Amino acid sequence: MEVTREVELPAPPDEVWEALTDAERLEEWFATEVELEVRTGGLGVFRWGNGETRTAVVEEVDPPRRFGFRWTDVDDAESEVLFELEETPGGTRVTVREATCEVSAALELRAMLTPAHA
Repeated sequence: MEVTREVELPAPPDEVWEALTDAERLEEWFATEVELEVRTGGLGVFRWGNGETRTAVVEEVDPPRRFGFRWTDVDDAESEVLFELEETPGGTRVTVREATCEVSAALELRAMLTPAHA
């Protein structure tokens, strides 16, 4: 299953890139605790307050346009996530795609990226 979500943010691509790739910035809006090596082959760990943990391997880094990784949850459900950033007159269009065999992981990502969380 693949879920695609698009949102336009009133910020320049460099600022959006930082929010997607800097561990401290990710802890502000995404996960409770983040470790992330932003390089191809880099490792990541995302932890939430409810005890959930996901590990990741970075697969694509093209600042400030594309950032992709493969992540796995505690049940070994794996999915691929790709963020694409495009500058617009009003800021940055962010397209995120998550492809997975597990329906629940894709739906959770879609729920997190609703305008209330963007």
